[in-house]
Amino acid sequence: MKQFRHLIKPYVIWAAVLIVMPLILIALYAFTEEGNSVLTFSFTFDNFAKFAEATYINVILKSFKLGIITTLICLGLGYPLAFIISKFPEKTQNTLILMVTIPMWINLLLRTYAWMNILADNGIINQFFQAIGLGQLKMMYTDFSVIIGLICNFMPFMIIPIHTSLSKMDKSLIEAAYDLGADPFQTFWRVTWQLSIPGVLNGIMMVFLLSVSTFVIPKLLGGGQYMLIGNLIESQFISVGNWNFGSAISLILAVIILISMSLMKKIDKQEDRE
Repeated sequence: MKQFRHLIKPYVIWAAVLIVMPLILIALYAFTEEGNSVLTFSFTFDNFAKFAEATYINVILKSFKLGIITTLICLGLGYPLAFIISKFPEKTQNTLILMVTIPMWINLLLRTYAWMNILADNGIINQFFQAIGLGQLKMMYTDFSVIIGLICNFMPFMIIPIHTSLSKMDKSLIEAAYDLGADPFQTFWRVTWQLSIPGVLNGIMMVFLLSVSTFVIPKLLGGGQYMLIGNLIESQFISVGNWNFGSAISLILAVIILISMSLMKKIDKQEDRE
């Protein structure tokens, strides 16, 4: 291994420049006063205290609400699909998983614009409803349109981890459960579900964190009236120009992500022990 250590150095440098340094700058901006140079190290907690205002609390509550709804729907739809895919032969599974991941090859912005055309007042869905006499439905710039965009863009992040757990499962355990007199529901709940929990937890964590932190989908499908955590950070850096407050929000979001990841790991370990 020693002879390959020199090959690691370029990656260490790359990580330091593109990952570590930006994080250090964000931390410095978060703890300095607005308008001061970060090099003065004038530390303050005012940027974090500002986030406790009612307006910003509502932003984080709205973000968590949409994130939880999106995650639950993705789990409810993604688990059965992953389960069905895992029942096919291996070659067919690879093809089906490829079909699930193909939409991810398309840019997120383009996929969101496509949903704008579908859900618009004169879009495909409303044209169909009008053709059958149901009239026009208001779908754009609502919770519905934002959640639809989140689900369709992040569904693969739920399906793939669950499918990975299900495909690696020892099928002989299911046969043993049937031999011991378990019915299909008991077999699923006590064997299949228990063994797929690591994939479920990974899927939940990925979908929830992506849903909470995204800003493109709420901005386009919400018509600019949806201010989630990601949109708030973007506005502070791009529109308002308050990098200090934007950095503080970014650190708060990073802490939320780390806490969520640690909780998921603890739950996973507890399930393994049981």
